[in-house]
Amino acid sequence: MRRVAILLIALSAAASCARTAPSLDRPLVLGLISGPTNLDPGIGLDETSQRIDQLVFSSLLTIGPDLRIVPDLATRFEADGPQAYIAAIPAGVRFHNGREMTSDDVAYTFRRFLDPAFVSGKKGAFSDLAAVDIVDRYTIRFQLKRPSTAFPASLTNLGIVPAGTGSSAARAPIGSGPYRVVDVDPDDHVTLAAFADYYRGAPRNSGVVIKVIPDDTMRGLELRKGDVDLVVNDLPPDLVHGLSTVSHLRITTGAGTDYAYMGLNLRDPILADRRVRQAIGYAIDRAAIITYLRRDFARETSGIIPDMSWAYRDDLFRFTYDPDRAKALLDEAGYRDPDGDGPLPRLTLSFKTSTAEQYRLQAAVLQEQLRRVGIALDVRSYEFATLFADIVRGNFQLYTLVFSAGASADPDILRRIFHSTQVPPSGFNRGHYSNPDVDHLLDLATAAATVDERRRYYGEAQSLIAIDAPVISLYARSNYVVAQADLTGISLSPLGDLAFLAGVSRTR
Repeated sequence: MRRVAILLIALSAAASCARTAPSLDRPLVLGLISGPTNLDPGIGLDETSQRIDQLVFSSLLTIGPDLRIVPDLATRFEADGPQAYIAAIPAGVRFHNGREMTSDDVAYTFRRFLDPAFVSGKKGAFSDLAAVDIVDRYTIRFQLKRPSTAFPASLTNLGIVPAGTGSSAARAPIGSGPYRVVDVDPDDHVTLAAFADYYRGAPRNSGVVIKVIPDDTMRGLELRKGDVDLVVNDLPPDLVHGLSTVSHLRITTGAGTDYAYMGLNLRDPILADRRVRQAIGYAIDRAAIITYLRRDFARETSGIIPDMSWAYRDDLFRFTYDPDRAKALLDEAGYRDPDGDGPLPRLTLSFKTSTAEQYRLQAAVLQEQLRRVGIALDVRSYEFATLFADIVRGNFQLYTLVFSAGASADPDILRRIFHSTQVPPSGFNRGHYSNPDVDHLLDLATAAATVDERRRYYGEAQSLIAIDAPVISLYARSNYVVAQADLTGISLSPLGDLAFLAGVSRTR
């Protein structure tokens, strides 16, 4: 594979993000809303950590544009009987420290999830894994506890780490991806340099400086000034609309899989009542949110499985905007209006969201829509790290987040979010939802022998989940990149990931 010659930059200058004269050797500057919490790909769960991991690490498998599993590192991946898979990697893949990747590294990466002492919210994806055996220098065998056609999805976009990787990987990870980490300040920047020995060929730029800019207006301003080269999805739609008239900027858009939702704590005695959850669903005017808040950079959705997925079911129950139905359900649940048209609410709920302006504005809209049916929201805004920590600990009644960067590309995400065994720290069932029928269907889907069987079981599970409303769907986000017009090679997959950055270059 042809390698592109790269002239490395002075990294200390790159980290400062100072303006320089236009140059092909100047790193790309990417504006992000928040910094990473943990760059170990086996641990980091926040959106920023996982987006950066895509640039720093290589995986055995990845998700293609049609949302089907395709090889990344793997030169061979196949079933070895009903309860095992064989994977092989190519010779000559180098880590950023120059050492060759072997099956020892692959085995170490996945054996960590079998170690009781290893704490990770991603462990739930490997609940069916029994052992990882080394076949030869470049071949690995995954032994499962039971048949699972869903297991390959667990391997997608999960970066391979060097054997012996420890806690230092949170801030100084070593991968084999197109970029190597040079400098990390989670509150300010992450500096990545192009990796000339990347096995698919060096990037078409000298590096990426990820500039943490929590304020929406400042991210837009730095794009206008040219101090930031591009922003991927991390701008409010109103700002994107305003920047569309700036001559030196270009906007690229595409359908996305990012799923915006309201999470509910089903251990809470109020929200344990399905009638209350459904009342919240009927009280939300999604069309208004999409049109006025999202500037149509979104579409309505019935659940986390995107409509372009092979496992999507198009006849699911979905909430319409029906305030009268919401009030009737609250009456049935015993939360009657105490004063008719007066100001007193039927009930009050705590609602946690991000300090980012677009999410605070969205929270205000949701607060007003729920007020109209008698539900008062006590809105509390937090920096993302604090918000996310509270959610993982179950310290909430209601919250809003986005599942992003391909989380929903494979329908096994339904198991990770809605199976009763997948509560944190092992999985993403943060609301502690439990439905034995859903558990059974998801178990059947995991063990199904054919795609058609998986589709049927996942479809039936989606139907039950939609009616139970353990989470409330808001919308599926569209993807967009706002970039300087002198950048070429920008392309968007439905996942809205950052992998395309390795192919971006400047025309001047």
